[in-house]
Amino acid sequence: MLLGAIPAAQGGTAGAGALRDLASQCAIWIGPAVAYGPLLGEPPYADTLGREFSILTPENDMKWAPIHPQQFVYSFDRADALVSFAGKNGMTVHGHTFVWHNQVPAWLASGSFTRDEMIDILRDHIYTVAGRYSGSIAAWDVVNEAVNDDGSLRNTLWFSRIGPEYLDLAFQFAGDADPNARLVYNDYGAEVINAKSNGIYDLVSGLLARGVPIHGLGFQLHITTGGIDLQSFAQNMQRFADLSLELYITELDVRMQLPVTPERLAAQANVYAGILGACLAQPACKAFQMWGFTDAHSWVPSFFPGFGAALIFDEMYQPKPAYDALAQGLGQCATATANSVFRSKASATAQ
Repeated sequence: MLLGAIPAAQGGTAGAGALRDLASQCAIWIGPAVAYGPLLGEPPYADTLGREFSILTPENDMKWAPIHPQQFVYSFDRADALVSFAGKNGMTVHGHTFVWHNQVPAWLASGSFTRDEMIDILRDHIYTVAGRYSGSIAAWDVVNEAVNDDGSLRNTLWFSRIGPEYLDLAFQFAGDADPNARLVYNDYGAEVINAKSNGIYDLVSGLLARGVPIHGLGFQLHITTGGIDLQSFAQNMQRFADLSLELYITELDVRMQLPVTPERLAAQANVYAGILGACLAQPACKAFQMWGFTDAHSWVPSFFPGFGAALIFDEMYQPKPAYDALAQGLGQCATATANSVFRSKASATAQ
């Protein structure tokens, strides 16, 4: 099989009762980050992805190092394949990411570029990548993880070489290159009201005040079966919604201490259900996205020794209680939505 020749999922369309069908009735997208390797080489991966989900995020293949490995060389094969798979399966794409302090290619990290040259490089990268996929990407994570835990700006390559203006420039370049995409700031550890989320609130408020095109905020949510304070999460989402921002759950996974037990699976399901419920209760929440969908392919075990099983399908692509919890929550939402529409039509007919 040629590089990038990923077939559509078997059947080509979602099955009855799939998460994507229920989510569409609740007016949200649902989906995972996607790895190119298993999508190419494991039929159950592609089949499950195409059947169950309505949006995908390239896990690595749109980051700087993979897609722009040399200063004047771009490598689009893998990203093209993921976008093509999405199109064949009636899915949309959440692009990830234009500006991040990790996975920066060596030529850029070690280069002796002036401030103006760095701005030109940033402009060229965003114009090239966003322009290539314009019309195929619903939303872009324009800037990723630019804020420290104390709310201050992280001292990244971009900050040190350009200054804080790099944030404005990145969003402006993205808006120029793809005027129809939703432009998102994405970060972790800022789900509840704390010093970091306060710093992000100040950051995005400033961008908006300066007329910078930013449309959304992404909450990553790499968490444990201990969950988070859902009341604080709801309050935090509301203050960003009050800025007229769209909200995205972007990278949810719920890791548990191994070994897996029925009690830990139940606790995990409750956490997934709680996050979904918070999203569904907030009209500004547009997508419920996870950092993967099967425990067969997850970043968690290598980064958190002793923890794992963080996703909604197990290593054999069998749905876990967390999957059932999402299906139940979406089903209740879909039923309520259908009932509301029925009542509205009945009222209109009676008048």
